[in-house]
Amino acid sequence: MDWLTNFPHLNDGALRDLKKAIDEGFRSFTRAYGDSIEALFEPLQFFLIQAERFMTRTPWPIIILLIALIAWIASRNWKIVAGCVVTLLTIGFFDMWDDTMKTISMILVCTVLSIIIGIPIGILMSRSDRLQNMINPILDVMQTMPSFVYLIPVVMLLGIGKVPGLIAVVIYAIPPMIRLTNLGIRLVDKDVLEAADAFGSSSWQKLKNVQMPLALPTIMAGINQTIMMALAMVVIASMIGVQGLGQPVLKAISNQYFTLGMFNGLAIVGIAIIFDRVSQAYGARLQKHREIIHG
Repeated sequence: MDWLTNFPHLNDGALRDLKKAIDEGFRSFTRAYGDSIEALFEPLQFFLIQAERFMTRTPWPIIILLIALIAWIASRNWKIVAGCVVTLLTIGFFDMWDDTMKTISMILVCTVLSIIIGIPIGILMSRSDRLQNMINPILDVMQTMPSFVYLIPVVMLLGIGKVPGLIAVVIYAIPPMIRLTNLGIRLVDKDVLEAADAFGSSSWQKLKNVQMPLALPTIMAGINQTIMMALAMVVIASMIGVQGLGQPVLKAISNQYFTLGMFNGLAIVGIAIIFDRVSQAYGARLQKHREIIHG
């Protein structure tokens, strides 16, 4: 078994040279194309800044009323609406309103971006087993890779700031959106698709009028999971300049401020519960609607 102990030392020099070459290559790439890549993300930065301004500059009663209205439209449940209002009032009472609004704006932008990117990829995967087999391993890596690792290439390319944090969060949070869109479309009843074919529906008409509406509850579950994973990434993203509830938590860890960390951590939990209950209630309503149609 001596070869086992000697084996790692055989390639130490070659491995070190390979790592050095890759690092140098990536640095050269960032120096050459970093500015161009940064320019590509300017619309995203504008969108994020506008969302943050809206959430932080709009008077708090209007924000609470707006969130309560969205919760009611989605859930039709007064208990959920009351829970949202009480949670937001509690957050405001403990002077965490601005950070909470920054976090909510970040999550909203991440969710919109994940939907825009994730749903088309999920649709393409549902139409091709070969593509599904190619993309699934990539999604596995994205879901199992430690979240800190995402920050390294993003920061090297784009530096410290909101957009790098947003990209890191989207990369971490998007896999459930893709997977559940693919699953939802694949689970659509074949008899329903045959009926659509019998009526002479094109592929686009089948997707728009049959597959997407029937897959919507599963897609909503994907959106729910994406939001939860984005919230889980908030504290880590604060390490590269993402503002919101993550930064006070990071400060509390660095300076051992127990109450600061606990209060802001509980605020993150509160937001997570709001998003979770509202999106789940909406998904349940869609499911009931689908069952009524099938019934």
